[in-house]
Amino acid sequence: MRSTDVAIVGGGIIGCSIALRLAQQGVRVCVIERGRPGAEASSAAAGMIAPQGEAIAAGDFFRLCTASRDLYADFASEIEELSGEHVGYRRDGTVVLALDPEADQELDKLQRAHLRLRLPMERLDAATLRERIPQLASGIRGGLLVPGDHWVNNERLTQALAKACERCGVCIQPETEVRALRTVGSRVECLELSAGERVAAGQVVLAAGCWSSRLAAPLGLCVPVEPCRGQMLEFESDTELPCVVRAGHHYLVPRQDGRVLAGSTMEHVGFDKAVTGEGLWSILTAIGRIVPLAGLRFRRAWAGLRPDTADHLPILGYGEHENLVFATGHFRNGILLAPITARLIADLILTGSTSHGIAPYSVLRFRNARQGAKRTATVT
Repeated sequence: MRSTDVAIVGGGIIGCSIALRLAQQGVRVCVIERGRPGAEASSAAAGMIAPQGEAIAAGDFFRLCTASRDLYADFASEIEELSGEHVGYRRDGTVVLALDPEADQELDKLQRAHLRLRLPMERLDAATLRERIPQLASGIRGGLLVPGDHWVNNERLTQALAKACERCGVCIQPETEVRALRTVGSRVECLELSAGERVAAGQVVLAAGCWSSRLAAPLGLCVPVEPCRGQMLEFESDTELPCVVRAGHHYLVPRQDGRVLAGSTMEHVGFDKAVTGEGLWSILTAIGRIVPLAGLRFRRAWAGLRPDTADHLPILGYGEHENLVFATGHFRNGILLAPITARLIADLILTGSTSHGIAPYSVLRFRNARQGAKRTATVT
């Protein structure tokens, strides 16, 4: 049995970001990944860093998201410097579109919310939209420019992050599945790997996305993380979009060299990553109202599995085992929340405290909810 200070289960953007922060403090870190680092949800996403475009209230989760967004410029620069790779971080903002009168009302509500929060936002009429984004389809009523929403090339970022980790001394073990977490009393004693190997660790971080619940269940832990499939399309275009454009849950995200990503679906179909005609048709129908499809040349399509929770919020921090830390369930916000999650989990392991309270994201909230439901059922 070999040993390490911290073993991280899951080599996506969350697991690798935590590993980097710990390694920079001299901690021996091993990241164990069932496939290739960043090959699951982290690479399948569109890379939007957009806490404001859907926010109508300034709750704790909104503050967590904006705090992470504010860390991103330095985070991206650091990864580029450590890895020598460009990650395509851009701060050109997002334009949220109104395609019908109901969406127009939603934009009014969003704008009022941002005014209350004193956050910058610019209302654009149809003519101004056409000047700024000539590619838009006809019939769009107006939009909101959200300058605080950014984006990054998440595929490049995850690859560069893994390289940065290795250059900082992180041991990344790919193509290796963690079969079980072996416990003694209230501690995780070791990780049992697919190759028959065992790894002992002083601290274990469970950052395995939608596979986290499979490892937690044998320990009697309620960790309701389940996969939510998101299908995506990539096109080539003769003209580059100047920013991200979004209408409802569908969006177009520009990449370099005239490429543009289009998404997405939200489907709870288990661990099935199939690309379906129904899913692609729903995306094409939606984005066809944003830009003319005739100007887009198809390149590829794929699907990824987002780690969703019962309340759509992440799971962060310790639970019932004194050396098992959770960093999972980030749902649609894994790319956005990577910098703040890394900082909080690293601080928690190193100092026992965090700069931003994480009690609302404790895994114990699900146990308490389940116990409350059982008591209600008994009384009834």
